[in-house]
Amino acid sequence: MPLTVGLTGGIGAGKSAVLERFRELGAVVVDSDDVARQVVEPGTEGFSAVVARFGLDIVGADGSLDRPRLGSIVFADAVARADLEAIVHPLVRAEVRRRVSAVSSDSVIVNAVPLLVETGIAGEYDRVVVVEAPVELRLRRLAESRGMGREEALARMAAQASDEQRRAVAWRVIVNEGSLDDLRTAVDGVWQALLSGS
Repeated sequence: MPLTVGLTGGIGAGKSAVLERFRELGAVVVDSDDVARQVVEPGTEGFSAVVARFGLDIVGADGSLDRPRLGSIVFADAVARADLEAIVHPLVRAEVRRRVSAVSSDSVIVNAVPLLVETGIAGEYDRVVVVEAPVELRLRRLAESRGMGREEALARMAAQASDEQRRAVAWRVIVNEGSLDDLRTAVDGVWQALLSGS
């Protein structure tokens, strides 16, 4: 069986950079956010189910989901968010399982799962690695990389698990508050620990 690693952390903590470094080191990587987009592309079962629940107003001019519009709905309404998650999460888990089953047994698979703690699936992984960063740094990154305003970013953070909740399921915690080189060095250390089984 491949070694499975769940990679998680709050929005803006640096999961993407960590995942990319794991890829460079030889891991088979899966980004659950990418999978979540794929399972709701036009023509999919997920797309039909989301439109049936939220209406045609969330379909953009190009025929795909208007993700910013959908995001503004679900991050303002806990029931709507739960409904969306009930549609998308099972489809994502099924697709991730399909991908895991297709890799060789000596692989290390790193799956970036933003809501790993919230969905209660930490136990499905051999190891859980958490990426953390100070809130103000995360806010700055989100403003720079996504143009996300402070209030929206804080609302998204509030909808996610806390650092303490993520640490409670972590095998290793990577604190991402320095340079990209510092982060890569930290990931390299975690990779070595994964390979050595320590």
